[in-house]
Amino acid sequence: MELDERKLEILKAVIKNYLETGEPVGSRTISKFSELKLSSATIRNEMSDLEDMGYLVKPHTSAGRIPSDKAYRLYVDTLMQARVKEEDDIKKDLIEKSDKLETLLQKVANLLAMNTNYTTMVSAPKYESNNIKFIQLSEIDEVNLLIVVVLEKNAVKNTIIRLDEPVEKSLLLKLNIMLNSFLAGLNMKDINIGIIAKMKEQAGEYVNLVGRIIDAIGSVFSDDDSLKIYTSGATNILKYPELNDNDNMQKLLYTIEEKKELCALLTDKMDDGNDDGIQVYIGNDTNVESLKDCSVVTATYEIEEGVYGKIGIVGPKRMDYAKVVGILKNLMKQLDDIFKHQRKDKTTKAIKLIDMKKDINDVGNT
Repeated sequence: MELDERKLEILKAVIKNYLETGEPVGSRTISKFSELKLSSATIRNEMSDLEDMGYLVKPHTSAGRIPSDKAYRLYVDTLMQARVKEEDDIKKDLIEKSDKLETLLQKVANLLAMNTNYTTMVSAPKYESNNIKFIQLSEIDEVNLLIVVVLEKNAVKNTIIRLDEPVEKSLLLKLNIMLNSFLAGLNMKDINIGIIAKMKEQAGEYVNLVGRIIDAIGSVFSDDDSLKIYTSGATNILKYPELNDNDNMQKLLYTIEEKKELCALLTDKMDDGNDDGIQVYIGNDTNVESLKDCSVVTATYEIEEGVYGKIGIVGPKRMDYAKVVGILKNLMKQLDDIFKHQRKDKTTKAIKLIDMKKDINDVGNT
């Protein structure tokens, strides 16, 4: 007997419904799936065939059926394997994009430092949305499990947990299906106690393992240390006598080098500034002790909707604000043109900063 397209769609519907409810699935339930557009009688006959083929099991005297291990295997082969390929493609694409973006952001920091004679800093982009696209569990070896989480904007986050004992491949496949059935499409903030309780209930004897996996996924998103900041021109501050006091200078250099305190400035929400995304912090406005004698001007750049980063310029309170704001506004336009061009072509091309450098110099000379 052949597993044709209709049988496959019905089998997928049964698996999906069973994963969501944990209850045996009947033909009347499946007939409510509008995309199938089949009568209960037709579905009942197809489910009977699927049972004969070993894909469905009828527990006890229940009128409904549940998927067999053979069904889970087919489900994974046709669905999860496609996602594994998608994950590999995403990783390859992200590596290429990340390398080029990193080069661009460091060049931006260098150019700004050179043209302003101040210290500059550029944050790598952060993703405003944490909606989960899919999750993939992969066995590294008998005691280490890799957890890969792909977000809607194709950002990839991963972590590794150490297992108390080896996990069978069949269990790993079922955990992959369960995690994606419950969590795909959700924002991390939407994953509440009720959802976690249902997942643990379905996990049965593996409740502790599922709990550890959920905790590991949560910890990946709560880690803010991953924000990367590119800096340039740290020694430019030595050019200004009011910042050249030995003790204060060391603290300031440490802040710029260590970067952690700068994250608060560079992760402020975009709407904290005015309409052009420019924000000016003077002295204590920065809430950073070592910057009390400095001013910081920041601007927000946008790679695509929901993907933001910030550029900051640090100098003395007597900095040339008009020049700095003019340079930043012009730079934002240049970056916007670059990212719009990339979105239009759907590819990441080599970044050229020749025109940007010319425009920055033009602004600096006005």
